[in-house]
Amino acid sequence: MTSICERWALGILPAMNLRNTLGAVMGIALGVIGMCESSVLAEPPPRQLSASEQLRAVERLAVVGNVLYVAAHPDDENTRLLAYLVAEKRLRTAYLSITRGDGGQNLIGAEQGPLLGLIRTQELLAARRVDGAEQLFTRARDFGYSKTPTETMNIWGKDAVLSDVVWQIRRFRPDLIITRFPTGNSDTHGHHIASAILAEEAFRAAADPAFAPEQVKQLGTWQAKRIVWNRSLWGGRPSDDLSALPKLDIGGYDALSGLSYGELSSDSRSMHKSQGFGAARSRGPSVEYFQDLGRALGTKHGANQAPAGSEVFVGIDWTWGRVPGTARLVQLLEQARKEWAPHHPEAMLPTLLQARAELSRLPDNPWKEPKLRELNDLLVGCAGLFVEAAAAEPSVAPGGSLPIALSALNRSTVGVTLQEVRLVGAAAESVTVPVNRPLPNHEPWQREQSLQIPASAPLSNPYWLSVRPDPGLYRVTDPQLIGQPENTPSLVAEFHLLIRTATGQEPLVVRRSVHHKWTDPVAGERYRSIEIWPVVMVNPDSKVLMFGDAQPHPLRVRVKAGIDHATGTVKLDLPPGFVAEPASLPFTLEKKGAEEELRFQVKPAPHSGATQSGLLRVQAEISGQTLSRGLLRIDHSHIPIQTLFPEATVQLARFDLKRGRSKIGYIAGAGDEVGTSLRQVGYDVTILSDEALERQPLHQYGAIVVGVRAYNVNQRLAFFHRRLMEYVAAGGNLVVQYNTSNRLGKLSAPIGPLPFEISQDRVTDENATVTIEQASHPLLHRPNRITDADFAGWVQERGLYFAGHWDPKYETPLSLHDPGEPPKKGSLLVVRHGKGAFLYTGLAFFRQLPAGVAGAYRLLANLISYGQ
Repeated sequence: MTSICERWALGILPAMNLRNTLGAVMGIALGVIGMCESSVLAEPPPRQLSASEQLRAVERLAVVGNVLYVAAHPDDENTRLLAYLVAEKRLRTAYLSITRGDGGQNLIGAEQGPLLGLIRTQELLAARRVDGAEQLFTRARDFGYSKTPTETMNIWGKDAVLSDVVWQIRRFRPDLIITRFPTGNSDTHGHHIASAILAEEAFRAAADPAFAPEQVKQLGTWQAKRIVWNRSLWGGRPSDDLSALPKLDIGGYDALSGLSYGELSSDSRSMHKSQGFGAARSRGPSVEYFQDLGRALGTKHGANQAPAGSEVFVGIDWTWGRVPGTARLVQLLEQARKEWAPHHPEAMLPTLLQARAELSRLPDNPWKEPKLRELNDLLVGCAGLFVEAAAAEPSVAPGGSLPIALSALNRSTVGVTLQEVRLVGAAAESVTVPVNRPLPNHEPWQREQSLQIPASAPLSNPYWLSVRPDPGLYRVTDPQLIGQPENTPSLVAEFHLLIRTATGQEPLVVRRSVHHKWTDPVAGERYRSIEIWPVVMVNPDSKVLMFGDAQPHPLRVRVKAGIDHATGTVKLDLPPGFVAEPASLPFTLEKKGAEEELRFQVKPAPHSGATQSGLLRVQAEISGQTLSRGLLRIDHSHIPIQTLFPEATVQLARFDLKRGRSKIGYIAGAGDEVGTSLRQVGYDVTILSDEALERQPLHQYGAIVVGVRAYNVNQRLAFFHRRLMEYVAAGGNLVVQYNTSNRLGKLSAPIGPLPFEISQDRVTDENATVTIEQASHPLLHRPNRITDADFAGWVQERGLYFAGHWDPKYETPLSLHDPGEPPKKGSLLVVRHGKGAFLYTGLAFFRQLPAGVAGAYRLLANLISYGQ
């Protein structure tokens, strides 16, 4: 299943070596956030609060305290504990993920690197919409599996990431910090341990005025009361004795939602679909343990100060009692709770408005602004107000205009007047629409308004991808954006209203992002953010062109108009030695959104023996501008549509490749691009479906290659084992790329003709030395002679999920290891079976081929041709 909406956009983003990045330069779209107004979400539009949610919101207003949960990746968070803290304790809770998970694998599509990080960012936001917590990040990149925190910190740049964590603590101001992982050695990896080390150091550094004084000028310092390690039973050792640790049963039931925290947690965790983390709902007791890692000076503590099981919260005041002068506010909030009526929530409005006035009068304190936002959201819900700003189109180019339909509806008996609507944002020139009319119950107000987009408006790209990243760190030009999960909306509508009370009228500002909505015939009503497009986009059909011989390769460029009447020329800016025919081609596109395909031939540089490489840039010249951006859309049903405008570049490489066998059957796995990459260097590749494996003659294929994790995602492959082994015995060649055997996907069925076990072994250093154990092995000589040069320039890792134990008849031509570790020989198993051969490899071809690593192509060609 492809996740790319527009098929022509596949493969336009250059492969990114996560430690030696090629990167992509993108723009930023910004919005404006106010202090005492209802909050703004980019996607989807805010849902009206139900009666039970209104009650919870009133109760939450009376609780004053924040909890920050810290771990390394999307999926590391304890969703059950987050749900408990939000729903049971009514605490403002956030998950700080140090990375966006961009170095992992993808079960739902072919996206890797930053594109996968974009998906996992949205999956975290989808999870937070379920469990109610907030989501934060640092700039750190997930560069792949790391075995030590020392390596992790060196690649990330410890000082920068520590500064980011401190920034989040000073901004979010947690009373309690919880780490998912320990700071010392354990059965986990470097990113995990590093996240805990950073949290523990930031716990103290955030209170130090000498640390990052530029932050102190904006935010001041902050000292959390306590930091603890959430010692979950998951991943623990059987010998661990947790009996002396504080524990908490978080498996309770939330009557307002009708769900236990285990059920909420499972629904939240199931949003991590790219990792295959769908979880069954759980109910009943669930005990979590906590180990104290540090306390602020003067924090009170005593096991007898609170009921057993809640010691982790002891000494922290979660009430307005911590803020002087709040007695009247507390009284009003309690009164509002008593006035709550599920069928008439508007009964609370007069009291809530008094509470807002009381809260506004308080001196500045860490909880004033967040509680004012919560209170305004509750006022909107109790008044039954629906306001919306829907654009007629999902996109607009700088300098264009955007028609917007404004609407407002009062669904209660409360007297409401709409004064005006202001359209604001960095992507637009501010416009005020005067209204000054009452909104009677159930009488919609609507107005059409055109919004002019300035020529300087930035493109709608994820802010952390706006400039070329460093090997371990995304570069963010605006420090205020650090930690935000996504861009703030580029266009915002502010609805200025008055709510009538017995003593007069009270103002209320409701802010909504401008969005585009449409009706999908299957999914129903859908929403997406407004996108600021280039006036013209150019999309090459390949992100790499690999020249294994002197033959030219076709390059198709899809030109897409962001405006009406787009006329210009496309040319290819080539590295030395490569030429294109023709040198340029004209295009004329009459309507916005129209497309035209232009065809070029790219000829390789004369072969000098060594690999020659460079970057081709596709450029469109229009009205005196030179543009070099494509359009890439990611569309999965569980997250909002994501749009990027990456640089329109193609990696070129001229190298020596002999293919041997050329007719290949490919069994697709979990979203790799190996089959596509093999086609590009001249292989005749046929994707083999289950039906083809069952009914078609397999002897027509010189080799069959199995994609990564195919046995994990396709249970039918176990049924085809006998047929595949018969194919090998009759003279076929079967190459199986890595599969996993772990708690998420146990493999009990055989894969090869002789038994072997898949381990967790991997080599994460992409520059690790590869030792040839059997120098005369034909696999290393035919049809390409493999040398050390073929292992240069690999990206992210050498390989993963190597074989751990195997039948002695398997040959192991290679060994490799990370620094300080013993050699691992399980990266490549080879055995003759009948007239053919079977090979299992954990070498990361699925990363290397799309990245244009010439040596990986040569080595895989030898695997495909082995025994010929």
